Amino acid sequence: MSETNSAAETAAPHRYTAAMAADIEARWQDFWDAEGTYEAPNPTGDLAGDPELAAKPKKFIMDMFPYPSGAGLHVGHPLGYIATDVYARHQRMSGHNVLHTLGFDAFGLPAEQYAVQTGTHPRVSTEANMVNMKAQLRRLGLGHDNRRSFATIEAEYYKWTQWIFLQIFNSWYDTEADRARPIAELVEQFESGTRATPDGRDWSALSATERADLLSEYRLAYASDAPVNWSPGLGTVLANEEVTADGRSERGNFPVFKAKLRQWNMRITSYADRLLNDLDGLDWPEAIKLQQRNWIGRSEGARVEFPVDTAGGITVFTTRQDTLFGATYMVLAPEHDMVERIIPAAWPEGTHPVWTGGHASPAEAVTAYRKQAAAKSDVERQAEAKDKTGVFTGAYATNPVSGEKVPVFIADYVLMGYGTGAIMAVPAHDVRDFAFARAFELPMRCVVQPSDDRGTDPSTWDDAFGSYDAKLVNSANEEISLDGLGVVEAKARITDWLKEHGVGEGTVNFRLRDWLFSRQRYWGEPFPIVYDEDGIAHPLPESMLPLELPEVEDYSPRTFDPEDATAQPETPLSRNADWVNVTLDLGDGAGPRKYRRETNTMPNWAGSCWYELRYLDPNNDRQLVDPAIEQYWMGPREGQPTGGVDLYVGGAEHAVLHLLYARFWSKVLHDLGHISSAEPFHKLYNQGMIQAFVYRDSRGIAVPAAEVEERDGAFYYEGEKVSRVLGKMGKSLKNAVTPDEICAEYGADTLRLYEMAMGPLDVSRPWDTRAVVGQYRLLQRLWRNVVDEETGRITVVDTEPGEDTLRALHKAIDGVGQDMAGMRFNTAIAKVTELNNHLTKAGGPLSRSVAERLVLLIAPLAPHIAEELWRRLGHTESVVHQDFPVADPAYVVDETVTCVVQIKGKVRARLEISPAITDEELEALALADEAVVAALGGAGIRKVIVRAPKLVNIVPA
Repeated sequence: MSETNSAAETAAPHRYTAAMAADIEARWQDFWDAEGTYEAPNPTGDLAGDPELAAKPKKFIMDMFPYPSGAGLHVGHPLGYIATDVYARHQRMSGHNVLHTLGFDAFGLPAEQYAVQTGTHPRVSTEANMVNMKAQLRRLGLGHDNRRSFATIEAEYYKWTQWIFLQIFNSWYDTEADRARPIAELVEQFESGTRATPDGRDWSALSATERADLLSEYRLAYASDAPVNWSPGLGTVLANEEVTADGRSERGNFPVFKAKLRQWNMRITSYADRLLNDLDGLDWPEAIKLQQRNWIGRSEGARVEFPVDTAGGITVFTTRQDTLFGATYMVLAPEHDMVERIIPAAWPEGTHPVWTGGHASPAEAVTAYRKQAAAKSDVERQAEAKDKTGVFTGAYATNPVSGEKVPVFIADYVLMGYGTGAIMAVPAHDVRDFAFARAFELPMRCVVQPSDDRGTDPSTWDDAFGSYDAKLVNSANEEISLDGLGVVEAKARITDWLKEHGVGEGTVNFRLRDWLFSRQRYWGEPFPIVYDEDGIAHPLPESMLPLELPEVEDYSPRTFDPEDATAQPETPLSRNADWVNVTLDLGDGAGPRKYRRETNTMPNWAGSCWYELRYLDPNNDRQLVDPAIEQYWMGPREGQPTGGVDLYVGGAEHAVLHLLYARFWSKVLHDLGHISSAEPFHKLYNQGMIQAFVYRDSRGIAVPAAEVEERDGAFYYEGEKVSRVLGKMGKSLKNAVTPDEICAEYGADTLRLYEMAMGPLDVSRPWDTRAVVGQYRLLQRLWRNVVDEETGRITVVDTEPGEDTLRALHKAIDGVGQDMAGMRFNTAIAKVTELNNHLTKAGGPLSRSVAERLVLLIAPLAPHIAEELWRRLGHTESVVHQDFPVADPAYVVDETVTCVVQIKGKVRARLEISPAITDEELEALALADEAVVAALGGAGIRKVIVRAPKLVNIVPA
C-alpha cells in the first residue's frame, strides 16, 4: 500500500491519500477544538451561549459510558460512537441544538485488580487509560462538547452520587401517594400518631435503636442482614444481575454462594409496578422491554397462611391458589428464618426414615443440609433435571382449606429470592413437586381433572398434570366447593374464602429483588454514612460532601479459596483506622461524637445511574442540576410523556443492570422534585457487534490473526494448520485491530465510512480489513470530482447541471436524509456512492451547486474531508452547522415509470406512464393499447386488476 501511495503521490501530488487524510484530519480536529464547534448552549447558566442556537429544537444524544481500559480501543468499540456522531451531525444540520458528549465510567474492578497486581494506584492507571482513549476517540473526529465531559472518579462528580444516595436513604415509598416522600414526613406521622408503630407504642417511647430499625423497614436505601451472592474468589458480594446463568461471577467466572451478611440495599421493589408500566411509553427495542418485564416478573396470586402449632404460621405465595386442596406438604428455602423456630428437639414418632437424611435429630439434619445447599448456585438449585434433595424439619403445618397436617421440608429447589421463600407443594400438578414427592414417598392428591386417560390416582402417573383449561376435582370442605369450576373462577372463589377466614388474600408478587448496593472494594464511591456507638446509621450532612476516598496501602479485598463458601468479606477501607474512626459534629444537635465510617463502597453501577444529568450542567456545585436546564434538555414533551434523553445507544447486555437501575434512580429523583423527567432514556438503540475471526492451533490456543495465511481454503500459522471461527474481537483472542492502525493506513473518515457501511447498525457483522479500501476509494473519487489532483485547484463550474444529474442529486438527497434520520447509515452511504458514481461517469467538471450539496450529504459521515472541501469551495464557516440539503420533490419522482400489462399472467405490453396516474386512468390506457387489444382478440373481459403505476392484470371472460 505504501509503495503504491508513494507512486500515486509522485504522479498526482494532490491526490487524496492516507498522508493527506492524516494532515486534513489533524488540522480540522484542532480547528473544531479551538472554535468550540460542537459546544451546545444551555438556555441559562455558565454554559449558556448563542441564544439563536438555544432557541432551536433540542436533541440530546448519548452513548453508553465507556470504561477506560488499559488495552485501549479496538475497531469494534467505536461502532456506536461513530453512529451517534453521524446522527448528531445530521440533526445539527437539520436545525437542532444538539448535546453530544462523552465521559468515563471510571470506578470499578479492572483498575483495582491492576492495582493489586502492580502496586499502581487505581487513579494513576485509570487516568493514564483515559488519556490514551481520549486521543483515540479524538482521532475519529467525534463531535463532542468537551466542556461537558467528566469521569465518575472526580470528587466533584461523586459528591453528587453520594448526595443522591442520601436522598434515597432519606426517603420512603408512600404506597397511597404512589411515590417517594422524605423520611421526615414519615417520622411526623409516627410522632403525631396518624401512623401507628407496629406494637402500638408511642414514637416517644421507642429507643433510638428501635426508631432506626423501624425507619429501616421503610427507607429506600437500607442496611440489612440478608442472603447475598458471595464470591470468595473475588472477595466481594454481587447483585443478582452480576451472577451468570451457571451461578458464577460475571467478572472472573468464580463460584458464587449464598451467605448472610449485613449489606446496603436499594428498595427498587417499591417501584416494580411503575418500572413495568412506564416501559409502554418508551421507544425501546421490544426485546429489551421483554427482558425487563421478565426480570421484574409480575405475577398475580394469593398469600396463604399455613399455621404451625409451635411458631405461628408459614406464609406462602402461590399463583395457583385453586389447587390448595392438593397441597400435601410444604417446602421452605434452607435459608428461611422460620426454620429455627419450627424445628422440634426430636423426630416425631413414625417419621419416615427417608425424610431424615440419616440424621439423629431434626437440628442435625437441617444443619447438614444447609451447609450442602450453601455450596450451590441458585441456577444449580433450580435445575429441572437434577435429583431433588431435601430434609424434613420435624414440623407439621396445617393446610387451611383441608385441615390436614402436612410435613414441612427444606429443599434447595426453593429460593428466598422469590415469593416468601416457602411453597405449598401440590405434587400432582407441579413437575418439581412431583419429583420431590416421588423421591421422599410423599402423598399426592389430584385436584385438577386430567384431560388425558391417566385417571385421577397420581400414584399411577409418570409425571405431573398441569393445565389452565381443566376443571377442579376433589376440592371441597364443609364451607366451600371448587369442584367442577374452571381455574379462573376457582381462583376467585378460593381467594374470597381465604380473605373471609383471615388466612390469606389476593396479592401481586414480583421476581424483582431489592438491589444489593454494597461492595467489599476499594475503588468505588465511599458511602456518606457513619455509625454511632449503638450501631445506628447516620447520614453525613451535605456540607461534608464529597467524602473522598482515602489512601490505603493495600487495594485488594481479602480473597479466599474460590470454593470456600464459609469465608467472610474483609474490605480494604477497614484497614485505614484513622479514616474509619472519626469524631464528627453532624449538626443534629448531638454535638461532636465518635463514629465509625461505612467501609464498603458503592457498586460500579452507581456513577452511571445518573450521568446523563451531569452532562446537562457539569460545573454546578450548588445543585444536582439546574431545573431549567434539565427541563430544556430532558423534560416531558409531546411524544415523550416521561421525558428523557432523545437517543441512547449502547449494548443490549445492560438490559437488566444499568438500564433498570438508572430508571429507578430517575424515578426517585423525579418523585422528590429534583428533576422533571421520570425516565432517563426515551429512545434506546442497541448496536450490533463487530466480530472477527479467531484462529486456534491444535491445543485450542488463539494465534495472531494477522499472521495467519490462507492456502487452498485452509488456514496456517507458522506452517501449522489452524481452525477458524467467527467470534468476538479482543486482545486475548489475538484478533484485535486498532482504530489507530486503520486511521494510519487510510484515514479516520475511511474508518468511519467502513464501520457505517458494513451492514445495518443493529446487526453484528464480521470485520474484514481488506474491504476497508472500498470506502477509501469512494473518498478518492469524491475528492477527484471536486479537486484537480495535479494542481490542487477546485474544478467546479458555475453552470446549471443537466436534467439527469439533477434527478440523481435530488433522489440521493431525499434518500440519504431519510436514511440518516432512521439510522440506516449503510444505505445512506450506498446512495452517496451511487450519486458520486453517476457524477464520475457523467464526466466534465461538476456544477458548483451539485458539488456543494454532495459535500453536505457526506459531511455527517466523513466530516474531515467534507470540512476541507467546503473550505476549498470558498466557504469560511464550518460545514458542521450548514443546513442539510433539501430535495426538490419534482426531481425525486421519476418522470415516467414502466407499467406491465398482463393477460392470463403473460406480459402483453409495457406502458411508459406518469407515476401519479390513477387506477382508472391506467385501466383505460391499458385496455386501449394496440398490443393488448390484439392479444384479447375480441374476447370479453371478466376482471381488470390495477396496481398503479406498476401493474395491470386482465382476466378475459
